Amino acid sequence: MRTFFITGTDTGIGKTYAMLALGHLLQQAGHNIGVFKPVQSGVGDAEFLKAGLALTDALREINPYFAKEPLSPHLALKRAGVLVTPHGIRRAFDHIAARHEIMLVEGAGGLLVPIEGEYLMADLVRDLDAELIIVARLGLGTINHTLLTVREASRQGIRIAGILFADATGSHKGLAEKTNPDAVRKLCGVPVLGTVPFLKRTDALTVRRSCRRQIDMDVLLAGPSEDTRRLIALDKKYVWHPFTQMKDWVADIPGEPLVIDRGRGSYLMDAAGQKYLDGTSSLWVTVHGHAKRELDDALKAQTDKLAHSTMLGLSNTPAIELAEKLIGIAPRGLAKVFYSDNGSTSVEIALKMSYQYWQNTGRRKKSSIVHLSNSYHGDTLGSVSVGGISLFHEVYRKLIFKTIQLDMPDGYRAPHGKTYPAYAFEAVDRFEVLLKKRHHEIASLVLEPIVQGAAGMIMWPQGILKALAQLCRKYDVLLIADEVATGFGRTGKMFACEHENVTPDFLCVAKGITGGYLPLAATLTTQRIYDGFLFPYRDMKTFFHGHTYTGNPLACAVALANIDLFKKERVLEKMQPKIAFLKRRLEPLQDNLFVGDIRQRGFMVGIELVEDRASKKPFAWQERVGAMVCERARAYGVILRPLGNVIVLMPPLSMSAPELDMLVTAVEKSIADVLGEKRRLSCGY
Repeated sequence: MRTFFITGTDTGIGKTYAMLALGHLLQQAGHNIGVFKPVQSGVGDAEFLKAGLALTDALREINPYFAKEPLSPHLALKRAGVLVTPHGIRRAFDHIAARHEIMLVEGAGGLLVPIEGEYLMADLVRDLDAELIIVARLGLGTINHTLLTVREASRQGIRIAGILFADATGSHKGLAEKTNPDAVRKLCGVPVLGTVPFLKRTDALTVRRSCRRQIDMDVLLAGPSEDTRRLIALDKKYVWHPFTQMKDWVADIPGEPLVIDRGRGSYLMDAAGQKYLDGTSSLWVTVHGHAKRELDDALKAQTDKLAHSTMLGLSNTPAIELAEKLIGIAPRGLAKVFYSDNGSTSVEIALKMSYQYWQNTGRRKKSSIVHLSNSYHGDTLGSVSVGGISLFHEVYRKLIFKTIQLDMPDGYRAPHGKTYPAYAFEAVDRFEVLLKKRHHEIASLVLEPIVQGAAGMIMWPQGILKALAQLCRKYDVLLIADEVATGFGRTGKMFACEHENVTPDFLCVAKGITGGYLPLAATLTTQRIYDGFLFPYRDMKTFFHGHTYTGNPLACAVALANIDLFKKERVLEKMQPKIAFLKRRLEPLQDNLFVGDIRQRGFMVGIELVEDRASKKPFAWQERVGAMVCERARAYGVILRPLGNVIVLMPPLSMSAPELDMLVTAVEKSIADVLGEKRRLSCGY
């Protein structure tokens, strides 16, 4: 279904006649159309459209909110005692839209007309995921009004399908009326769909004859497909994608790439207008959904003040205020914030600080870093050095520094004779044996607390993190907690360390820190570590590290709004029943013969697919089973990305229970489609 929202550059310019014309031309082309006028005051536009287009929908469905007084909707409805809410409008729209192929929605006045409170027509356009058609008058003033509307729509992130001029008076056309459409086309770069002529009669035959050659329906209905093809061609020509075999990408294996154009709530829309549930939070970063108004407003407000200023020798307001907020929500005992711009750099900073701390304080033998097997801390060389996934890092082994790797079980494949979770605690014993022998040379332990994400969503049993932290304290080894993936609510608490009341020496955060809007990272540490760098200038024991965009004001402003939303919307509290619902909804998948294990902590889920459940034999890498399941999920309106044979679910924290149900349903169907076919082929039928 496609939705076109018809707005005007002003009132009384012929929006309803434009709706009528578009409706008749779409019907003539064989499309099943519906009309929706959510709020109406003083005029009978909805009645006119229902009769003129011979619609069978009830008038109350076409126009759910009505007031008699010809005033702005927010005032007329309030005076009439009609309670209107954004949710109510959306529910009414979904009800009528379910019957139609194309929906035409008519606004009242322009984009900035209020509906109720601070909720504007522009907000409704975005909530309906609609493409905007701007109706403009032909005469004097239209260039200014049209360009202002185009600019505001662009500022609001609204996709404009085109501009439609309307001859609402039938008066003599002078030079302005004849030249304005072409002038607008050249000035704003938006398609001009044509002109709705002055209609003396409004019967279907007259409207279709009068408008057929005046309005370019091919441009409107073609939508973005031609532009999408152009973008895909340019992408293949110029762009190198991360973690992507570009030979397959360029060859359209497994299929044509998606070009994401817009996002709203839990959904992403591609340039062709298709809508998909964002099942991985756009690589684990989106927290409150896409196009969250509070985050949008924070970013826009900061752009009016300051885009960037270096923090080398200077500071800026949002960075200062964010540091206070971060310390306020972090585990007790963390006191200082050092900014960077991504997860890898936040970990590298912690590694360098932990090393230099011991050098600065005279214990120079403490220079080794311990990390876990199956660990992943990013892709820069320092973070690769403490990575334990050979697939990602083996090729760089000659470039990186030496570390000490501590074996950590995955919890699903315990050795013969071992049981889980008891087997997992052997890692704690191994760590203590190591510390007894070498604590004098070990600077720090770096780990992903509770959940090892890139390793395939490996979940730790209760108590391991606490035990490892206690050993670090006992043997004076610094603990680095990489919460780039687990931070900001993913596990059901603000930070995963809170599950076991652990305060690390370093807390590394990124991804969700800005709610998925801008690159930003932070390394939080203690007063003890900070004091280990306070020396006379001449001693040259400064932490000589920094980034050009450290503490970027735009990113920090959005991060502040992101943290405020956690409290304002009680995000963590509202997550708890959804976490339980997701767990219940995943349980039937255990009956699938190809599902070996389902691992969940909060909104972090790993579904491991196996060739043989009894032996836990994995599918071969080259079979691309996980990738094929995720590719198939697009047919069910869901975007996923696997980790090998593990299907990862990492929805935005704002995702509703019905959307979570849709997410799991898509996974169920996709596994059945891909592996059901595989099973049939293996059986020879």
